[in-house]
Amino acid sequence: MMVVMVVLVVVVLGLGFGCWLFHSGLLRLKGLPPGTMGWPFFGETSEFLRDGPSFMKNQRARYGSLFKTHILGCPTVVCMDSELNRLILMSEGKGLVPGYPQSMLNILGKSNIAAVHGSLHKTMRTVMLGLINPSEIRDKLLLKIDQSMRSLLTNWNDKVIDIQEKTKEMWLLSILNLIAASETGPVYGELKFEIYKLIQGTLSLPINFPGTNYSRGMQARKKIISILNKIINERRTSQRFRDDMLDSLLRNDDNTKGKLSDEQIIDLLITLIYSGFETVSATSMMAVKFLSDHPKVLEEIRNEHLEIRKRKLSEDAMDWNDYKSMKLTRAVIFETSRIANVVNGVLRKTTNDMELNGFTIPKGWKIYVYTRETNYDPFLYCEPLSFNPWRWLDGTFEFNQNFFGFGGGARLCPGKELGIATITAFLHYFVTRFRWEEVGRNEIMKFPRVEAPNGVHIKVWSY
Repeated sequence: MMVVMVVLVVVVLGLGFGCWLFHSGLLRLKGLPPGTMGWPFFGETSEFLRDGPSFMKNQRARYGSLFKTHILGCPTVVCMDSELNRLILMSEGKGLVPGYPQSMLNILGKSNIAAVHGSLHKTMRTVMLGLINPSEIRDKLLLKIDQSMRSLLTNWNDKVIDIQEKTKEMWLLSILNLIAASETGPVYGELKFEIYKLIQGTLSLPINFPGTNYSRGMQARKKIISILNKIINERRTSQRFRDDMLDSLLRNDDNTKGKLSDEQIIDLLITLIYSGFETVSATSMMAVKFLSDHPKVLEEIRNEHLEIRKRKLSEDAMDWNDYKSMKLTRAVIFETSRIANVVNGVLRKTTNDMELNGFTIPKGWKIYVYTRETNYDPFLYCEPLSFNPWRWLDGTFEFNQNFFGFGGGARLCPGKELGIATITAFLHYFVTRFRWEEVGRNEIMKFPRVEAPNGVHIKVWSY
């Protein structure tokens, strides 16, 4: 008992001393925005992850739209002003670089497109766009996406399904088919299990202790690398041509425009898999949810897709002209992304001391461009809490400078069109094949990521 008491005293004194050092160091920094920092190292991470939007609103009410905090292991300035947010996103290379949490950078790899900047970012972005640009989607990828959706949406009739689980499977099957078509079946089960663990680790404190989300995420990364390395080595040994992304990367053809190392190729593939798994699956799930809640929208979007099916044989795939004609579907996707807030914001890091709105942001600090509340701004969106996809039909909102659903500036998401095409193909077959109704109580959390802890269960039957 005495030993335990001594240890507790030492811990408490250590934390108190650390807190004193931490805050005394802050006091020497002049011109910081107002705010609180919480505990040393841990900061206010638990409050941020637990309370999310409420935490942000409370801090803004106390300190204004620009305030300091300490989250995910780093001192951070949160910006909730849309004008400042746009300025920050357009300032790539002007004292700001990507500032994603260390846990995310370690788990996704040092060459992932979210982490790199300068010439390497340009190279990685060029390579990625070579694989998933609109021309590639039109000429090659859309047919494969269509095949994946047809395969996925079989044997659903008269069943209760978890649409959250199914949309995750949808993205993973689809992107694996695009990356390495012939290996999709054998590696799907392995990769699915590891991807789940990898994602949970990306938003965590970087404590590599057994049992933590971060530790599990790092172990998952190692296993995914092993799987992808095996596929790459087998491709090189067989030297058989396969018309997929991996072949394009290994051949270093015109689409890739730059030699990448195997490590960089793997980081690029992990980023492709991860980014859609977080966004495409959640947006698809929430689109189904919103369509369930708004029968008029469901009727209109179903009519849009049925008109296209009338012009086709049952075995005909959705083509590029069909995709571009689905105006309401695209509007539903954007409105879903806005209201569900699948993307809450982006992070930048200062490369030197910089001034922002009259405050000084020290070198090495993070700036969290928090865009969530902009999506609910009544000055930008009439009745912002109403699900109204028609607001997007004239195209002005999609390119509005205050909509950050796909990032902004030089960091505009390169996978934007691929993600929209995938969700569109899924909805095309889902709404024309099935009717559905929700089963049970489906609780959905919207922060820090959009997810349903117990799934979203629906009863499905043929339309």
